[in-house]
Amino acid sequence: MPSPDILIVDDDPDIREALTQALEVEGYRVSIAVNGRDAWEKLHSGLSPALVLLDLMMPIMNGAEFLAALRGDAALRDLPVILVSAFDSVAAAHAHQSQCYLAKPVDLDTLIDTVARFCSPQPR
Repeated sequence: MPSPDILIVDDDPDIREALTQALEVEGYRVSIAVNGRDAWEKLHSGLSPALVLLDLMMPIMNGAEFLAALRGDAALRDLPVILVSAFDSVAAAHAHQSQCYLAKPVDLDTLIDTVARFCSPQPR
């Protein structure tokens, strides 16, 4: 199976499902992770997305911890990350480590436009 275009990292199954459906309709391939540790393990097991959509408030390894680890890893530090969070102040504290921030609830048109700036869907 080809690598996904986008890795969604969010502990909320409803949000993961909504984002996945919206992106797949646009032709993107999507992979999901339920927290930062899950995402980290997937990336180090060969998953190679073009973009990460990252929630910040998650159990086990939160988005800030994941983002710090990602930026500290020479092989992964340039992977584009879009923060997706309901907490403006938390997102603002980490904005310098990401490409941009989308506030929850995410407007799906804004999501699609933003994702398109960083990656395009691959032909099926």
